[in-house]
Amino acid sequence: MANSLFENARNAVNRMTQGRQKGNHTSQEDMQAAKQAIQSAYSQCSQEEKQELQQLEQKLESEHNGQQQQQQNNMR
Repeated sequence: MANSLFENARNAVNRMTQGRQKGNHTSQEDMQAAKQAIQSAYSQCSQEEKQELQQLEQKLESEHNGQQQQQQNNMR
């Protein structure tokens, strides 16, 4: 079970970043779902996986910030 929570979190972040690279817009719901997947995985993972989850959180936050910046640029 713990492994699948970890895999779900990793997959959620990867789907978002790959979609964004293809030019797709990431919805707030997708962002929230990925954050929740990460938080769920924290409860049942190894120390090594926790480090990767932290990296996934940073990647997710970076994607979110990049998307906000793009939206602001499009408004100009």
